[in-house]
Amino acid sequence: MAERVKDMTKGRPAGLIIGFALPLMLGNVFQQLYTMVDAIVVGKGVGVEALAALGAADWPNWLVTGLVIGFTQGFSIRISQHFGAEDWEGLRKTVAMSVILTAGIAVIFTALSLSLSRFVLVQLDTPANVFSNSLLYLRIIFGGIPIILGYNVLSAILRALGDSRTPLSAMVIAACINIVLDLVFVMVFHWGVAGAAIATVFAQFCSCVFCFFAVRRISFLKMEKKDWRIDWRKIWDLVKLGSPTAFQNGVIGVGGLAVQYVINGFGFLYVAGFTATNKLYGILEIAASSFGYSMTTFVGQNLGAGKRERIRSGMRVGLLMAVGTAAAIAVLMLLFGRFVLMLFISGDPSETEQVLDIAYHYLSIMCCLLPVLYLLWMYRSALMGMGDTVVPMLSGMAELAMRMFMVLVMTRLWGVNAVYWAESAAWTGAAILLAAVYYIRLRRLFHPAGQEEKLPGA
Repeated sequence: MAERVKDMTKGRPAGLIIGFALPLMLGNVFQQLYTMVDAIVVGKGVGVEALAALGAADWPNWLVTGLVIGFTQGFSIRISQHFGAEDWEGLRKTVAMSVILTAGIAVIFTALSLSLSRFVLVQLDTPANVFSNSLLYLRIIFGGIPIILGYNVLSAILRALGDSRTPLSAMVIAACINIVLDLVFVMVFHWGVAGAAIATVFAQFCSCVFCFFAVRRISFLKMEKKDWRIDWRKIWDLVKLGSPTAFQNGVIGVGGLAVQYVINGFGFLYVAGFTATNKLYGILEIAASSFGYSMTTFVGQNLGAGKRERIRSGMRVGLLMAVGTAAAIAVLMLLFGRFVLMLFISGDPSETEQVLDIAYHYLSIMCCLLPVLYLLWMYRSALMGMGDTVVPMLSGMAELAMRMFMVLVMTRLWGVNAVYWAESAAWTGAAILLAAVYYIRLRRLFHPAGQEEKLPGA
């Protein structure tokens, strides 16, 4: 059977969670690999200024992609709940409306992001010597928003059905294509940051096509004409689920823009240093997001099946695995992070040494509080699996508040050191909120008259 869907309402929670998360981790490794290769090839092949140009584009890029991807994450919640309840008609209708909504979102965000790219970089006080390359990179990436959204809605559908292996295969294919094209476009054709952006968009296109054919092979997703008829009630339900998640990512992105604005003010060497570490950030977060997606699917399916006790036991073992993984990654990065960061940096020896010192100092601070990031992901994802996307949205606002406080207030007292701690402070504020609400929701879930015995909003 070609289908790889997985019912997470039966079997040992620990085995299901880790079995689901591992392919996602591997897929994220390859996704981060081609992000890192972009930076390595540009940093080594073009120089520190080109690396800084990628860095200056990082948060604007994250803001837009975070917004659009947030919608698809919200859509997957209802899909996993229908799958757990074995509601095949509702499942097909939800998938169809998710695809239609995604197409509309792609058109709107592509137009907006392309038209506002220059304005955003100007407002961020992007250094003049990197401005043009940053703008070029953003315009190419934003031109590929329909492709990015296509891949993310298809992979979200697959993950909601318990299939984490197909997104892994898609990421392996994308990573290999991106690495080859990076080397060809940047090192051979000398297209600079434009070559790196084109390689990324084309690699995403290949992963999107791969996931499309995987979804088409799923027997219970064979669509009929009636499934594609507009259902405004269903669309509104999906908008209510997806909007808070998108808004949450948008708020986090706004906080990131504030950080980027302050970093830009310290000069392009700081921009390059923070860029090098931010490229490793994805590696730090790989297992966190993978455990998180696993918990969203696990909680969503079990809530749909009415198996509440499995939610509590699964979350307990998931938290232990997540924190242990975070500690192991942190130790490895503290030991070997400086050597890895050297892969991104080339140029004048005096400049590269400064950039390396900045990058490793930032990395070491994040590593010390990495378990907090993993707790944040677990609690946020569990709440989303329960159908609660509002509190995760509020957690994004908590992250924004902490980032803004650190970079706009604490920098006046502590200088650039406050910027180093901004990310970790944001994790801590959000994690405290999410943990408190999760345990309140869990108690309500076990109340005999609790509303959670029905699918929220269904």
